[in-house]
Amino acid sequence: MDDLRILFFGTPEIACPVLNTLLESKLGKVVAVVTQPDKQKGRDLQLQPPPVKELAQAHGIPVLQPVSARDAAFINSVKELQADLMIVIAYGQILPQSLLDISRHGALNIHTSLLPKYRGAAPIQHAVLNGDRETGVTIMKMDAGMDTGPIVSMERVPISENDTAATLHDTLGQVGANLLVETIPGYVRGEIKPVPQPEGATYAGKIRKEAGRINWSDSAESIGNRIRAFNPWPGTFTTLRSGEKSLILKIWKATQSSEAGEPGKILRVGDNGILVGCGKDSLRILELQKEGGKRLSVAQFLAGNPMRVGEEFIHG
Repeated sequence: MDDLRILFFGTPEIACPVLNTLLESKLGKVVAVVTQPDKQKGRDLQLQPPPVKELAQAHGIPVLQPVSARDAAFINSVKELQADLMIVIAYGQILPQSLLDISRHGALNIHTSLLPKYRGAAPIQHAVLNGDRETGVTIMKMDAGMDTGPIVSMERVPISENDTAATLHDTLGQVGANLLVETIPGYVRGEIKPVPQPEGATYAGKIRKEAGRINWSDSAESIGNRIRAFNPWPGTFTTLRSGEKSLILKIWKATQSSEAGEPGKILRVGDNGILVGCGKDSLRILELQKEGGKRLSVAQFLAGNPMRVGEEFIHG
């Protein structure tokens, strides 16, 4: 197994524990890392490398950053690496079959859902948004489709009522890393046979910023799930109407209450929370942030931004 040549594809933070665990496992040699091109970020629009690139460079691993994974020159470069196995997690591009066929053991993809549920770009957010009590990690052998390849291994992970997309992201990244290194030896030896995905696929498309707008006519449970699902991005937001003024607020943390009230109306205000009526039940806001401000507890926020019972959050 020591002579196994591995080509790693990944871009964001979630791919880093996978690469780290793979390197520590000494299952083979990571001959190169493929990641997305550097992007301009921040107010000064400086080029910033993807997290995986920084990790690879810290370990002295060559990095490839093609604009397109379909580029002929890039595919030729991959052929020259003579990799036995490709590992892919959150790379950011669909890989063509001509690329997947290069390595003799194909490509294994780590997907953060229990396939065929939540194929697509945002499985973690959709699991929390839909109030699921369980998710997991699937390792599949890749084909040219969107998360359609046969399943090699799978591990289930519970979702607690306090989990956000951020906490679940970290958990699933490490679960996927551990599952991968447990799976590779049996897969390479032919002892683990990929099996086709069952019928009944669902999809988890990209999250748009506007999806974070709170509709107070929804149930408190639904709004609470949205707050957890969109933490840290795009966040959930609402507009407070106070007299002739309005204030856009981002809601970071809230709990559900059985008290009823008119949707969007502030029912109670105190250092223990701002209680707001919903389509069903009510929501107690615990942490929030105004535009250009810091994320604050309710007590901290109210000290400089008083609110009154009867004021209204615009919903819709």
